[in-house]
Amino acid sequence: MRSTLHAICLGLLGLAGLPALAQDAVNIRPDIPAITIETPSGPMVIDRIQDPAHEITGEWARTSRPCPPFCIQPMTPAPGVTTIGELELLDMLADPEAIVIDSRTPDWFQGGTIPGAVNIPYTQVVDMLGELGCAIDFDGWDCGDARRVALFCNGLWCGQSPSAIRNMIAAGYPADRIFYYRGGMQSWRVLGLSVTGD
Repeated sequence: MRSTLHAICLGLLGLAGLPALAQDAVNIRPDIPAITIETPSGPMVIDRIQDPAHEITGEWARTSRPCPPFCIQPMTPAPGVTTIGELELLDMLADPEAIVIDSRTPDWFQGGTIPGAVNIPYTQVVDMLGELGCAIDFDGWDCGDARRVALFCNGLWCGQSPSAIRNMIAAGYPADRIFYYRGGMQSWRVLGLSVTGD
């Protein structure tokens, strides 16, 4: 009887630790549960939703949209541009020398974006190259000091950031300084990563 009671107590003691384990069960990587980035409004923590049963709903759960205009985008929007995933985007968010651009229109941006991203709509990005390290010269833009930038939009089916990227390159921005987060907001949300303005 005593050994049975001892076994039950040990079992209950073991179960007491489960909630703590469950809270940290959904990491970004095995060694990184969350990252903190600096933003103009102060530090922000990016982590993942800790509920393994969580499901996305609404606009981000849709699998089909009319094409055109919502057509599947190529892996690389232009020669010389590097396509990246979430871990590389997190590295860029943590890099004070890089800029992560939400190239969607302001209404999409205000509905929720990646923490630390700045909104430069795809229709205005060429006019804003000065914010990205370029300088106006007699022939257009001198982008010799262009910063590393990552652009994203709604997802694999969204052409806003590919359009912005092609327009930037046509205006003189070096393709090797441009990174394309093809998964966009849909992939970000599927992974349960933090969103601001939601």
